[in-house]
Amino acid sequence: MTQRVTSKELEDLISKATKKIRAKKENDICRYIPIGSGGYIHHFTMRKMKHEDPNTLAKWIKKFIIDPEAPKNVTPKKRAARGSRKRRDQYVFNKQDIERLLNMARLSGDKEMIRKLTPRKDLRTIKRELISSIRHGRIEQELWDSYVEVMALHALSQSAEAQAATSA
Repeated sequence: MTQRVTSKELEDLISKATKKIRAKKENDICRYIPIGSGGYIHHFTMRKMKHEDPNTLAKWIKKFIIDPEAPKNVTPKKRAARGSRKRRDQYVFNKQDIERLLNMARLSGDKEMIRKLTPRKDLRTIKRELISSIRHGRIEQELWDSYVEVMALHALSQSAEAQAATSA
C-alpha cells in the first residue's frame, strides 16, 4: 500500500529539488526527470501531474533528483527542425512565369487553364474592361468568359438567398 502525498509535502519536495540543482524556477527540475519516449518531462505534464498524480511525481523527484548524489541533466528529445513541415511539392511562380503559362494556355486554347491563371476581378471591373474593349473594337474572349462566369455565380447566390428567405 502506497502512502498518498499531500500537496504541502509535494511542494516541499519540489522546493528541495529546486535548491539541490540550484534552479531558479520550479520548471527547471523537469530537465532532470526522464520520460519513456526519450528526453525529459515537459513542464506542462509536470504541472498536470501535481494535481492528477502527485504520488508518481513525488516518486520521480525522489528517484532522479533527491536520492542521487549528483542528479544528471537529461538530454532533450530530438525534435523536428523548424520549417520541416513546409510543403516542398509546391512550385513558386513569379509574375513573368504566370504570364508565360497564360500565353501558352491561350495558344493551346485551354479555357480551364486560362480561367485558373487569370486573376479574379470583381463585376464592376469586368464590365468596365468589357465596355472599353467594345469601344476600341476589340473582342476579348477571356473577358467575356469571366463576365459570364461572374454573372452565373451572382445568379446562383441570388437564388440561394431567395430560397433561404422563403424557407425561413
